[in-house]
Amino acid sequence: MMNATFHPVQIGLFDSGVGGLSVARAVRRQLPHSPIIFLADQAHVPYGPRSLDEVRGFSEAITQFLLSQGAKMIVVACNTASAAALHYLREKHPGIPFVGMEPAVKPAAESTQTGVVGVLATPATFQGRLYASVVERFAQGVEILQDPCPGLVSEIEAGRLDGAETHRILEHALNPMLQKGIDTVVLGCTHYPFVIPVIQEVVGPEVRVIDPAPAVARQVARLAQPLNAEEASPTRFITTGDPNMLQALLPELLGESYPVEQAQWQESALIQSGD
Repeated sequence: MMNATFHPVQIGLFDSGVGGLSVARAVRRQLPHSPIIFLADQAHVPYGPRSLDEVRGFSEAITQFLLSQGAKMIVVACNTASAAALHYLREKHPGIPFVGMEPAVKPAAESTQTGVVGVLATPATFQGRLYASVVERFAQGVEILQDPCPGLVSEIEAGRLDGAETHRILEHALNPMLQKGIDTVVLGCTHYPFVIPVIQEVVGPEVRVIDPAPAVARQVARLAQPLNAEEASPTRFITTGDPNMLQALLPELLGESYPVEQAQWQESALIQSGD
């Protein structure tokens, strides 16, 4: 039981858009009393087609912003940003715990029976060192089939989780993989857990779909244990896009409703609207 002098640490999470809400949802289940400050950089969504250098710049500015707002640890709730910036951010902020996204190739490779695994992720994730390192270390002897699912992030951002275009994109990605014998699908983008029902409909009940968010939330809980916030803070949701659009999606994607604040890019820095 928490005593009167203990306040759960404020956890900063960010993503290019609503995808990071899949991680925020898992963190809230794991740490229901810890306040979250979540930033969706919807002014720049999607990150996937952007260069790693550009995403690294966004990630550094967002990290600075979240720290200035009271976050004591940072969750890079975006596979593309993790690939582009996680190592850099840890070096730049050595006193801050960071948790990033790593495509769950290891558990997929360990559990596959057919030896064929499908990975759905953005182009930047596939190009990053992190993904290449995971495949090299853990997927020897396993055939990895990849698809960047172009357009899927935009459909999810628009709330069209079960729309015709969402179905078309996923069928186009997954049907060739099924023909080659996949028995596991790894979700390498935090947006994609929101369309697991469609993915499962396409691949059938015999194919395992791995959502990395619960494992990330467990890591967040481990790192949050030794930390102690000086004072309690409210949970906040901020976007660099349209606050009304994000607020409308929160009940469906997060299962909770919150007011949404706005931040704006000024050159290469983030400024809270109204400051």
